[in-house]
Amino acid sequence: MSSPQNEVQAVQPISNDTSSSRLPIREIPGSYGIPFIGAIKDRLDYYYNQGRDNFFKIRMQKYQSTVFRSNMPPGSFMAKDPRVIVLLDAKSFPILFDVTKVEKRDVLTGTYIPSTSLTGGYRVLAYLDPSEPSHTNIKNLIFFILSTRHGKFIPEFHKSFSTLFDNLEAELSKSGKADFNSLNDVTSFDYLSQAFFGVNPSDTMLGSNGSKIAAKWLLFQLHPLMTLGLPKLLEELLLHTFHLPPFLVKSDYNKLYDFFYKASTKFLDEAEKMGIKRDEACHNILFATIFNAYGGMKLLFPGILKWVSLAGAELHQQLTDEIRSNVKSNDGQVTLAAIEKMPLTKSVVYEALRIEPPVMFQYGKAKKDLIIESHDAAFEIKKGEMIFGFQPFATKDPKIFEDGEEFIGNRFVGEGEKLVKYVVWSNGPETESPTVGNKQCAGKDIVVMMGMLLVIEFFLRYDTFTADIGNLPFGPSVTVKSLTKAV
Repeated sequence: MSSPQNEVQAVQPISNDTSSSRLPIREIPGSYGIPFIGAIKDRLDYYYNQGRDNFFKIRMQKYQSTVFRSNMPPGSFMAKDPRVIVLLDAKSFPILFDVTKVEKRDVLTGTYIPSTSLTGGYRVLAYLDPSEPSHTNIKNLIFFILSTRHGKFIPEFHKSFSTLFDNLEAELSKSGKADFNSLNDVTSFDYLSQAFFGVNPSDTMLGSNGSKIAAKWLLFQLHPLMTLGLPKLLEELLLHTFHLPPFLVKSDYNKLYDFFYKASTKFLDEAEKMGIKRDEACHNILFATIFNAYGGMKLLFPGILKWVSLAGAELHQQLTDEIRSNVKSNDGQVTLAAIEKMPLTKSVVYEALRIEPPVMFQYGKAKKDLIIESHDAAFEIKKGEMIFGFQPFATKDPKIFEDGEEFIGNRFVGEGEKLVKYVVWSNGPETESPTVGNKQCAGKDIVVMMGMLLVIEFFLRYDTFTADIGNLPFGPSVTVKSLTKAV
């Protein structure tokens, strides 16, 4: 295991000068195969024959390149065009964030687009390119919501997740184990509703079903990227060949829409002042809250606990020491000032975001002829070609991160902070900020803060814990086996 100092020495500067390259131009290796059949073959390899990570590893080794051509799922009747140029290294990857060179219109989910019937007939913010007129107004609305409610994020988090931990302990005491994911799903939905809108879903017509309805709606948008362990033929027909009919989830979506329409009155008023139609604003607020924020918490929070659990008691002790000493010196309060004095806690969150980013795929369509560079060669990309990056390979790039496959809690402490620019989970480098002119996550800093709050609240309450780790269609499962409460 290397020190952060040694890791920094391994860093190579990122350079992707598209006007001139000092590296030799190499033809992009790989093939799309026979039309339609090649896409189906690659899809079967991706989901069943090889598996996701091996799909990329096998091709990277075969072509001796981190840049190559392939088809990306679903590659069927619902696909726009499955043909992509794959990027798997940290040097070529940032081209996907440069909106002067790549178009981000309708590329959120890659080679297919969910029906706009799932979003009230609108193309919501996540599918808009910054060059589109409505992008600026809608992203400014999201910024307005976040800035207006920022004072609620920490106290509402403490309230919501204290209840989660109470329930976790009760379940553990009763059954000898406790499913963190199911508790987190309910808590995250309720927390976001309280923090963003000051509304408890249980006091509305959603009752206690909000998280279940939200998860069902997410399934209808993301099913082409899933495997559920069903018989292969059934799964192929049900999930990967045709869109699930939106009408099957229409009544559930309407319940969510009605909830957000009533809960976000103040923000809908502001949206109209910005020139956004009221219903369009509501559909966008719903999407940002459920797809981006809630979907992210469903993946990120179990991911953080997974890696912290696997890291073991030594890291747990270091976290308890840092967290408790800073909170104690801050009159026992968790505040932004106290959080900023917890470099190890922040590093742990960055490391979880690096090793298992909640959004693993990035896409962009070349706006013009480009030359991109990997560490070893330069490649020509033609205008209109789809570029795809698989982030977990880029953020484990061995030429950037020594022992990149390992979770190292203090990787970004001290000199290791220089590596933070290679953490790109937010659709951009962690050292940059979201603006109306880019596609970086509007709530980037708040997500990191929420991740830190989870670790802080956990280790204020517990000294250490153990858990069984499994896999769900979109992330890890965490089943807590033991908790040692702080004395």
